[in-house]
Amino acid sequence: MKIKRIFDMFLVLVMFPIWVPLMIVLAILVKITSKGSVFFTQKRVGRNRKYFVLYKFRSMYTNTPQDVPTHLLKNPEMFITPFGRFIRKTSLDELPQLLNIIKGELSFVGPRPALWNQDDLINEREKYGANNIPVGLTGLAQIKGRDELSLERKAAYDGEYAKTRSLILDIKILFMTVLVVLRGRGIKEGIQ
Repeated sequence: MKIKRIFDMFLVLVMFPIWVPLMIVLAILVKITSKGSVFFTQKRVGRNRKYFVLYKFRSMYTNTPQDVPTHLLKNPEMFITPFGRFIRKTSLDELPQLLNIIKGELSFVGPRPALWNQDDLINEREKYGANNIPVGLTGLAQIKGRDELSLERKAAYDGEYAKTRSLILDIKILFMTVLVVLRGRGIKEGIQ
């Protein structure tokens, strides 16, 4: 566990010269392209089912229903801002989660944190012991299909990661995440 935390902080520090200026530029672009705050915050479920506040760049209009996964909205594309489409497709909306990593609420790799009210996903993960490990910015489910996976399949991948996790596996998942993001695979929710 300590090695994972040291690895997370090492990556944050190494990436510091890139992510801080990029966050400033993205924050300005979010602000000037649509009304509302720069950041979007949401109550999520972390390790051992503890709640924390997850940070993202706001990619949707301010009238979007809160605490509803985007894929469950009737017409998600109508809620996503034009600049939001870009930052969601490139996963740049997730960049503020580096602050969650610094705070120790999130790791680079682990199951993606569920919304506080996603009982179906949380309960499914419980079957595999996946609620008892640190949640992550990316994970096995993200490189195996992301939004295209069923809830049961996501939970199974999270359980597989919980059983086999290691620093080597984390590095492999991080590398594969970059490839998945560059190829734009597995992203749904009205942004194609």
